[in-house]
Amino acid sequence: MIKIDNQLGTIEISQDYFANLVGHAASECFGVAGMMFSDATQTLKTKLLRKESQDKGVRVRTVGGKLMIDLHIVVTYGVNIAAIVKSIVNKVRYTVEESTGFEVTKVNVFVDGMKA
Repeated sequence: MIKIDNQLGTIEISQDYFANLVGHAASECFGVAGMMFSDATQTLKTKLLRKESQDKGVRVRTVGGKLMIDLHIVVTYGVNIAAIVKSIVNKVRYTVEESTGFEVTKVNVFVDGMKA
């Protein structure tokens, strides 16, 4: 659960909503072949439940009332990685800020692999 306090009260949005929102926005970008597991917890959860994790490759946390997003992706071989990362950062930041109204401080993109 993501919680942000403001002068009117506390706003809570589920982690699943953010994972789906961010994952969908990142997957739409050109050159993204897929998402990778960001930690052992996601891998273990997928193995135990025997189904794909909704938050695969996405980690959202709050720092000082602002969001920090980590993405672990696989890119298509032969594309400009710097251009893909810049596109993902802009798309994810815009999508999250427009959908939730929360300010995104930082979007970290980790390229964990390439796919032919």
